[in-house]
Amino acid sequence: MTTTPDLIQTLGDELYRAFSERTTVEPLTNRHPGLSIEDAYLIQQRMIARRLEQGERVIGKKIGVTSQAVMDMLGVYQPDFGYMLDGMMVADGDAVPMDTLIQPKAEGEIAFVLKRDLEGPGVTNADVLRATDFVMPCFEIVDSRIRDWKIRIQDTVADNASCGVFVLGSTAADPRKLDLTTCGMVLEKNGRIVGTGAGAAALGSPINAVAWLANTLGKLGIGLKAGEVILSGALAAMCPVQAGDQFRVRLGGIGTCSVSFH
Repeated sequence: MTTTPDLIQTLGDELYRAFSERTTVEPLTNRHPGLSIEDAYLIQQRMIARRLEQGERVIGKKIGVTSQAVMDMLGVYQPDFGYMLDGMMVADGDAVPMDTLIQPKAEGEIAFVLKRDLEGPGVTNADVLRATDFVMPCFEIVDSRIRDWKIRIQDTVADNASCGVFVLGSTAADPRKLDLTTCGMVLEKNGRIVGTGAGAAALGSPINAVAWLANTLGKLGIGLKAGEVILSGALAAMCPVQAGDQFRVRLGGIGTCSVSFH
């Protein structure tokens, strides 16, 4: 299949409309089996462009498909990325209305906040640490515009890596004083532990994940910018979200973050 610019635009507009109307669409890969990952990123750019036209702005990036479990689920052995917009940000402890989401799931992560630009290729882990101002506990509330989460890698990439909203905790830590590989995470839902993990779940280390992102984006002529928030990948399985749920994540040496849904 040859993907045309018209098809890229049509599918990007379809996903934007699904986001705006809180509806889902049939998996893109079912309807267009020849869709490549490169095509999917072009569709993602169109979807993001539509949101920027409405006044949102890019405030960071996210890395997805960093855990072995998700790679196995999608049958793909490479991470992906998406854009974080200011309209996605939720304050620590806030309640998120369920009618602003479609089929959300919660993930506990480590967020990096940059103090200087980081642009690949050739970015090393040492470069990541030098460029990082601090790390924070984070919830990413992933959401999918694809019906029933029936996603392949091309579907989630086109859908801005299944971004929903994200929550940053109110504490910050110096990553140079932590071992982010062994940093432990405990995820609680309604007071019960539903997930545990460690930094190693994200490509062996969240620092590896950020370096991968900087180098991957560098090939596309895109840099990570000072002040941006970088979500480095889930440290445990996604946890389904329903109205009334309260979530809390604790990250060793970094702090806590909480969010609820109504």
